[in-house]
Amino acid sequence: MTKLKLSAIPDDKPVKITVELPAAVFRDLQAYSTLLAKANQEMVAPEPAKLIVPMVVRFMETDRGFTRAKRQDASRFESANSLKSKYE
Repeated sequence: MTKLKLSAIPDDKPVKITVELPAAVFRDLQAYSTLLAKANQEMVAPEPAKLIVPMVVRFMETDRGFTRAKRQDASRFESANSLKSKYE
């Protein structure tokens, strides 16, 4: 069985998105959708557009530089708030 970074796509309320993809990227998205259905033993592949959000989320979660920067920004925000409340 193929090991993919995404698991089954949850059935949720559809979200309308508009994005322009190169044809090759869209074909890969369709192929990924087909592989995902096979890996999860589903009869119908999810719509390729439904893969975009989980892929972006997964990408950002596994981007160490982004995670580090996000954590630093959060700690700066928390520090500023604690100083602000301390002097108010």
